[in-house]
Amino acid sequence: MKISREIKTAILVISSILLFIWGYSFLKGRDLLSNYRTFYVHYDNVEGLSASAAVTINGLVVGKVEKIEFMDKLGKLQVEMQIKSDFPISKSSVAALYEPGLIAGKQIQIIPNYEDQTPAQSGDVLPGKVIPGLTALVGEKLEPLQQDLDKVLKNADQLLGNVNEVLDKESKANLRKAIAELRITMEEFHKASGSLNGILDENKQKIDGIVTNFNKVSKDFSSISDSLNKADLGKTAKKLQATLDNVDKIIAGIESGNGTMGKLMKDDKLYKELAAASNELELLLQDVRLNPTRYVNISVFGKKNKPYVAPINDTIKP
Repeated sequence: MKISREIKTAILVISSILLFIWGYSFLKGRDLLSNYRTFYVHYDNVEGLSASAAVTINGLVVGKVEKIEFMDKLGKLQVEMQIKSDFPISKSSVAALYEPGLIAGKQIQIIPNYEDQTPAQSGDVLPGKVIPGLTALVGEKLEPLQQDLDKVLKNADQLLGNVNEVLDKESKANLRKAIAELRITMEEFHKASGSLNGILDENKQKIDGIVTNFNKVSKDFSSISDSLNKADLGKTAKKLQATLDNVDKIIAGIESGNGTMGKLMKDDKLYKELAAASNELELLLQDVRLNPTRYVNISVFGKKNKPYVAPINDTIKP
C-alpha cells in the first residue's frame, strides 16, 4: 500500500507539533512522560520564591513550584507544587519556605510527618511554614546591634563635646608642653641607656671576673655546707646541751649551799673565820718581816733571845 504525499505531510506536521510541545514542556522543567502529583500551600509572604523553584525532601529535589497566585483580596498567596516522586507524603507534612543560601532564591522543603499514616492526595493543601533565612537572622541580630551602636555614637559625641569644653586653649598648650617634655625625657633616657651600654661594654671583663668570683664563693659555700652536714651537728649540739645541763646543776648546788663553794657563798661564819685567819696570817708575816731574829736566830757566841714584843697594829680585821 502506497502512502500518499498528503498523509506523509500530515504525519510530519503532527510529529513536529508533538515534538514542539514536548520540547517546550522540557524547557519548562516538566516531563510529559512522568506522572506528577499536585499539592498546594498557602503563605502570607513569598518574597524570594519564584516559579520553577525547587521542591525538596531531605535535600533531594522531588519537584518544582508550578504557579504562584493570589487567593483573595487580603493578599493571601497560594503556591502550586508539582511533585514527580512517589515518596509517601502524609496530609500533615509541612511545606516549609526556606532560603538555601545567600545568593540563591528561596525554595520549598517538605518535612514529612512519619507518624501520620494518611497519605496526601493530588490536589490537597499542605500546612505551610516559613523558616527564617540567614539574611533574616542577620537582620534580626543587626537591628539591636545598630540601636546599641547609635547609643554608643551619641555617647561618644557627648564625650567629645565634653572633652572640647575641658580642653581650652590653656589646657591644650599645657598638654602640648607635657608631650614635648615627655619627648625630651625619652631622648635623655635613650642617651642614658647608651651610656650604660658603653659602661657595660668597657667593664665587661670586670663583670665577668665578679661573676666568676661569685661562682667560686658559691661553690666554696656549698662545700662548707656539705662539711657541716657531715660534721654531725646534731650530736655536737646534744653534747653541748648535756654540758650546759651539768653547769646548771653545779650552779644550782652552789646557790643551795651544797659543797665547798656553796658553803663559802652561803655560810657567814665560815667566811668570818677565813677572814680572821687571813688577818692573823698577815700579822704573822708582818712580824716576821719586822723581827726576823725572833724566828730565825743564829748565835755563834750564845747570845740570848730578846723577849717577845707584840706589834703595835696587832688587831684582827673584821
